[in-house]
Amino acid sequence: MKALFDFIISPDGDRYNNTVDVDGGSLITNTEIYSHQHTNRNGIVLSTPINNPTDIEVGDKVIVHHNVFRRYHDIRGEEKNGRAYFKEDQYFVRPDQIFLYKRDEEYKPLDGFCFVKPLSSIDDFDTNNERPLVGIIKHTSNKVKSFGISNGDLVGFTPYSEYEFVIDGERMYRVFEQEISIKHQKDGTEREYNPEWAKNS
Repeated sequence: MKALFDFIISPDGDRYNNTVDVDGGSLITNTEIYSHQHTNRNGIVLSTPINNPTDIEVGDKVIVHHNVFRRYHDIRGEEKNGRAYFKEDQYFVRPDQIFLYKRDEEYKPLDGFCFVKPLSSIDDFDTNNERPLVGIIKHTSNKVKSFGISNGDLVGFTPYSEYEFVIDGERMYRVFEQEISIKHQKDGTEREYNPEWAKNS
């Protein structure tokens, strides 16, 4: 089966990522269905649309919008599936709800998106754990590559443009490509910041 404009995907795991491993056991970290921070954002492509504007193929792993698998309560307080729900473990996803896909162990962002790894703070008196508005490009779009910025480069980005994702145990930000503001020269003080909780996600 093929949709005209939508991908059909299944969640890679459960619909929610709300448990962590602790000393061989499982700890539930959230029980609220509306919390977008705990919704699963990993999917597997089951079917591509007839009108496919991307290079994504059946079997690719995709990183999607947090609302794809999320449930909600309607006006009567009844729990419902979201718009994307098709049937058991199958969901319709528009191309603009997919940010990154993985094939042959390599992640590739869709046009319009980059993924940036934050850096640990270098100021001993800073109460924040990470440096603001700067990071290392982990997955970059073709358009940003055309500007001479590649994976591994140190870049700055505009305020409020970062959106948090955890991908394969690494916390990083999805940043729109037009929000990448500058390429910095590395000075040897750069250390990627990845909190312990992300490694268990």
